[in-house]
Amino acid sequence: MGDLKQTPLFNVYSEHGGKVIDFGGWALPVQFSRIGEEHEAVRSKAGLFDVSHMGEFEVTGEQAEAFLQYMLTNDVTKLKVGGAQYTVMCYENGGTVDDLLVYKQGDNHFLLVVNASNIDKDFDWLQSHLTEGVTLRNISDETAQLALQGPKAEVILQKLTDLDLSTLSFFTFKENVDLRGVKALVSRTGYTGEDGFELYCHRDDVVQLWNMLIEEGKEEGLLPCGLGARDTLRFEAKLALYGQELTKDITPIEAGIGFAVKTDKEADFIGKDVLKQQKEEGAPRKLVGIEMIDKGIPRSHYQVYQGEALIGEVTTGTQSPTLKKNLGLALLNKEHATLGTEVDVHIRQKVLKAVVVKAPFYKRNA
Repeated sequence: MGDLKQTPLFNVYSEHGGKVIDFGGWALPVQFSRIGEEHEAVRSKAGLFDVSHMGEFEVTGEQAEAFLQYMLTNDVTKLKVGGAQYTVMCYENGGTVDDLLVYKQGDNHFLLVVNASNIDKDFDWLQSHLTEGVTLRNISDETAQLALQGPKAEVILQKLTDLDLSTLSFFTFKENVDLRGVKALVSRTGYTGEDGFELYCHRDDVVQLWNMLIEEGKEEGLLPCGLGARDTLRFEAKLALYGQELTKDITPIEAGIGFAVKTDKEADFIGKDVLKQQKEEGAPRKLVGIEMIDKGIPRSHYQVYQGEALIGEVTTGTQSPTLKKNLGLALLNKEHATLGTEVDVHIRQKVLKAVVVKAPFYKRNA
């Protein structure tokens, strides 16, 4: 694993029994205990994830907002200082460059958080469209990120800070929060379908922050969590993953995240014409949930048929730890995407029956 990129927490993984894998060129833990146990901890108590492999870009300057309005599908002008927004970068054909978060830190100061596998590609894409009055800086190497997720997340984090976390609503953040000597940007966001926080700090401080959270979370049932639980949690909540539900060939409308595509905003943006047409007329394909009728687990890229006709493919699939059912997300031709439609999933050499069901498969009680 010596040739893989490592986060500042790499040496801490072994203390908790972390099983490390190659994840897109990064040495990251897939699990610490068992994936199902970590999944359940986040649903019922709390889990702590190292997500320091994610990318962070700083966008500043007098034209920063106008630049982001053109580059991103959501309406950045709706953001107030201290607000965060889920958004997408698209190509002219509507295909996805990446999905990301944008934080408004000041009138001319924004933070973009991008997927780890896309850091270089995203930076080059933004750089190639850069205009006068905008400065773009890649601060990924100096920034670390933890995700503290689950119903007990607020109780645990509150032990480290005087900031009243109950005043922090969903998709808002505070900067320079003192977490027992560690300065962090504290954001009420996450990728699990649960309440929780994403904490951004300097890479030199993240081991201290991790250890404090692990210690303070013990009595609340906090577990360190790996990529395995991160994937099953986001899957149940139908949160798109770049490379599976979103690619250069899949538009955000097809992937079911049209809420992040504001085709009625005044500003032009890359991909607007195609995405506007798909919003108005319907996209040719639709991301749906499927539940296996026959025994088998649908996995990414398994083909989906109806009779002899190929109608789509599975983007993600697993046995749901919460529901104990074999479920999948599948991108299907829209005429075959209605609830209750029976389909055939080609799993290895077998043709197994499944049915189109409602997704997300899980929603927390707010």
